Amino acid sequence: MSEEKTNLGRRNALRLIATTAAAVPVIGCSEKVAEKVVVREDKPTAKPAVKNLDAPKQTLAKGTPTDPDLLNPVVPWEMQLDENELAVLAALCDVIIPADAISPSASSVGAQHYINEYVSAPYSNNKADLVTIRGGIVWLEGESRRRFQGAFVELNESQKTAICEDIKWTRTAKPEYQAGARFFAKVRVLVSTAFYTTEEGMADIGYVGNRPMASFPGAPPEVLKRLGLDS
Repeated sequence: MSEEKTNLGRRNALRLIATTAAAVPVIGCSEKVAEKVVVREDKPTAKPAVKNLDAPKQTLAKGTPTDPDLLNPVVPWEMQLDENELAVLAALCDVIIPADAISPSASSVGAQHYINEYVSAPYSNNKADLVTIRGGIVWLEGESRRRFQGAFVELNESQKTAICEDIKWTRTAKPEYQAGARFFAKVRVLVSTAFYTTEEGMADIGYVGNRPMASFPGAPPEVLKRLGLDS
């Protein structure tokens, strides 16, 4: 199979992953969403001439992990991965989602930095994923040197792909590659989430939401037919 067809098949599979993750968790939120959002009153800089007692109070998010200010986002925790680890992740991101004629590669839109932000969050699931990612990077570097006597970032594309072919699915990976497969599975999900929530990624899958429309024509006929809802 040609490299072009391989990349096309990989990208289509990742599109399916991306479109099933419609609700992407906001980085910075706690593991459990509070039932009620705590807000504070916004104090005006100047006293209004006439006060409308019936007008609703303007409120602002506090900008805390449980009540984030999404208009002015900040990351309140320290990043855990170092430059060498990010370089390995960037190289792996581009094996998973390489550049093509439609869109750039995953690393060029910062997928590796999204992974760093995610695994650096001070919550139990994220801490566990940090162990998986950091341990996987060590495994990947060791496997690269064992097979090809070089760091992963120094390998050519065919060498990188050869390693990834052995760890691409946990259900088919050999026992000695299971640790690498678990690492690859986590990176694949995070890379897909990072890439397909950027403008470039959304354009790649033809996403047309979040745009003003004069009218709504409804779902495309081919979608209705697939769902058995066509008349």
